[in-house]
Amino acid sequence: MNAFAPMPFSSSPLDSGGVSSMPHNLEAEQALLGSLMFDNAVFERLNDRLRGSHFYEPFHQRLFDAIEDHIRQGLLAEPTILMERFKQDPAFQEFGGLRYLADLVDRAPPAANAPDYARVVYDLALRRDLIRIGGDMIKEAPNPETPADEQIEQAEQTLYSLAETGKPSSGFVSFSNALSGAVQMAAEAYQREGKLAGLATGLNDLDRKLGGLHPSDLLILAGRPSMGKTALATNIAFNVARAYQWEPTPEGRKTVNGGVVAFYSLEMSAEQLAMRILADASGVSSDKLRKGEIDAADFGKLRDAAVEIGESPLYIDATGGLSISKLAARARRLKRMEHGLDLIIVDYLQLVTTGNSGGQKNRVQEVSEITGGLKALAKELSVPIIALSQLSRQVEQRDDKRPQLSDLRESGSIEQDADCVMFVYRESYYLGRAEPREGTEEHLQWQQDMDRLQGQAEVVIGKQRHGPIGIVKLAFDADTVRFGNLAHGYEEVSYE
Repeated sequence: MNAFAPMPFSSSPLDSGGVSSMPHNLEAEQALLGSLMFDNAVFERLNDRLRGSHFYEPFHQRLFDAIEDHIRQGLLAEPTILMERFKQDPAFQEFGGLRYLADLVDRAPPAANAPDYARVVYDLALRRDLIRIGGDMIKEAPNPETPADEQIEQAEQTLYSLAETGKPSSGFVSFSNALSGAVQMAAEAYQREGKLAGLATGLNDLDRKLGGLHPSDLLILAGRPSMGKTALATNIAFNVARAYQWEPTPEGRKTVNGGVVAFYSLEMSAEQLAMRILADASGVSSDKLRKGEIDAADFGKLRDAAVEIGESPLYIDATGGLSISKLAARARRLKRMEHGLDLIIVDYLQLVTTGNSGGQKNRVQEVSEITGGLKALAKELSVPIIALSQLSRQVEQRDDKRPQLSDLRESGSIEQDADCVMFVYRESYYLGRAEPREGTEEHLQWQQDMDRLQGQAEVVIGKQRHGPIGIVKLAFDADTVRFGNLAHGYEEVSYE
């Protein structure tokens, strides 16, 4: 076989145009295409991010797409067969027709070198995109109508997308590729402990109801004050981070259990949040911790728990008044770090801002922008996001204080954008505030009800885009502010 040598491309429309200074290596493209047509098995050794659009020469783009299409269908991809795809393609005739394809095969380098040529093609495509993005930034920078902060956030988002996907925007995905991804998700769920398709919360009944926390989902966790929504979110964050396990991959590392968690605490400080987690892990009453009423035994438990959980991949951002754009930017940075990112928790939704200082939007419009931004971020980073939310006071006006979707504060966009809406509800909290006079039959019944409800809580699932609604019963320890598992499961209910 002849050694590979460059071939003339004088007829290439790109070489004769005004963008020939863009980084490219036509010889590397020829070498890769020739190797693929000589030995179709080479395709399996290529970077799975490589696409036809990464080639500089438009005809090479179409040729690679044709080769990929044939191979994925189990068909032979060689010059004589591929020629049928290009009989009506003017560029095919300009480059010499079948003779050109045959020359690519004849001069192809050893198959073992193909991945190296693929890396060159891919790298140069990224560089061309960087040049285009940089040009767009230069053009936009002088525009006084777009705030500088907004321009920075947009540039960062575009660069992040390029780093993750190899192109500024992912565009359409073929159904066959989407189907392959779905099968892969099902296979991973089958192999994962607990057979969950999503990330386990550590609360078994809730996991069975939701199937775990799924990538790209926005979950709303709502409740009235003192119901325990921050405690439940903290418990989930700790359970996920504590279970974290990973395995090395050629690209870095892959999460196989648990996950890396970003917790945006817009109401509590990082130390206060850590104190709650420490109470959970140690079993020492959070009230005793706050008041400093601990003894030597308690301190020993705290010390041991701190050592045990100190390396958990839980990252807390307690910046107050954080805008949705800054929240997204910080999540992207964390995702780009070596360990990645598997779950985002925002406590709470109504404390996030839009960054709009003009004051022209009402609060409902702002919340709509925030929930839309969180949903877009969940899809972009392919992680579940749990956003806590307040409920309106109208809950308190009803005899049955179990929350409903209509109780969501500034609710329209929250219900629309969320894939799942959950409400934390503790009947014992309301019952405890309505104690009858002692010595009466009503008080006796009240006491029996209090005993029955002691240590219990509910998560009411009011919306689930991919599953049924219902009630999940959990254990609740008020001393350590901790939710846990009960022996009984969930109940199917209807809100119609």
